[in-house]
Amino acid sequence: MTEEILEPDLPIIDPHHHLWDLRPMVPMFPEPKHPFIAALEGNAYYTFDELRAHLTSGHNILATVFMECGAFYNGAYGEAKKVVGEVEYVNGVAAQSASGLYGDLRACAGIIGHADLTLGSEAGEVLDALMAASPRFRGIRHAGAWDADPEVLGPPFHHPEGLYRDATFRAGFAELGKRGLSFDAWVLEPQLPDVIDLANAFPDQPLCLDHCGTPLGIASYKGKLHERFDTWRHNIKELAKCENVQVKLGGLAMAFCALPDEGPAAGSTSEHLAGLWRPYIETCIEAFGTDRAMFESNYPVDYWGADYAALWNAFKHLTHGSSADEKAALYAGNAARFYRIEEVLA
Repeated sequence: MTEEILEPDLPIIDPHHHLWDLRPMVPMFPEPKHPFIAALEGNAYYTFDELRAHLTSGHNILATVFMECGAFYNGAYGEAKKVVGEVEYVNGVAAQSASGLYGDLRACAGIIGHADLTLGSEAGEVLDALMAASPRFRGIRHAGAWDADPEVLGPPFHHPEGLYRDATFRAGFAELGKRGLSFDAWVLEPQLPDVIDLANAFPDQPLCLDHCGTPLGIASYKGKLHERFDTWRHNIKELAKCENVQVKLGGLAMAFCALPDEGPAAGSTSEHLAGLWRPYIETCIEAFGTDRAMFESNYPVDYWGADYAALWNAFKHLTHGSSADEKAALYAGNAARFYRIEEVLA
């Protein structure tokens, strides 16, 4: 059932979505497939046309920020610089959107790529190549998601334990500040202390925590969301003390979170989703304030449990009592400032 769009004129910048073609990869994953991989099978091909269909489904999406996802790498550039292919591809999508042939939407107005920061100071050469690949390039994400239970993430997303505390990684991380680039951090809820330590070690480095820190309700964490909530909340409040950090409000419809725990495309109403997400979203806003938080779609990953239109409706339910200025910041202004795409609001 299609929902009526709430506050259809509210300007939105979606600061976190992906583009990819996973069709050659999905059949390679072992059976039984991890719920995350199963959820992606229906969205294994997600490029400009699929993205635009979601962005134009009723909400007032002005622009977006692309988030790296290991897509369209170009092996001809060598192992370290193959990541440049992703930024080149997305820059083409951004140019397509900016042509005016598809209306005023500015998809991929900002681009977040990837560089392997475990290269240490040599990561600087990769960052320079990424900057040269697109004037829209704004920074990188080097995910650090890890858990002792391999069933939590499954094979594709298992990063090294303690990555953000590694000295060589931090040598690479230091190269971001020299170039005025931002960093997106994706970890799981038990790893939030690693992000706190990293943010404190680099107090001048702009950093954004993705997906509310990814609460876990899968595998060995199944049924433990309530049990672990206080620990998550404590770490969120500690991280918020770092003034260089922002938080993305979203990602909670991923299979990892079990909010909802059925999917893919669960068909949950926005009211139901708002009820599930309220404790996490409201805690993040209370900790970071309305000037250091931004709503995100995390599409198409969050298609697991949330239709695009219902997802933004759920967020709007949660900010029903917020002021116009607070909504302007949470839905567009903070993302525009952090990713340096203020021109889309002009």
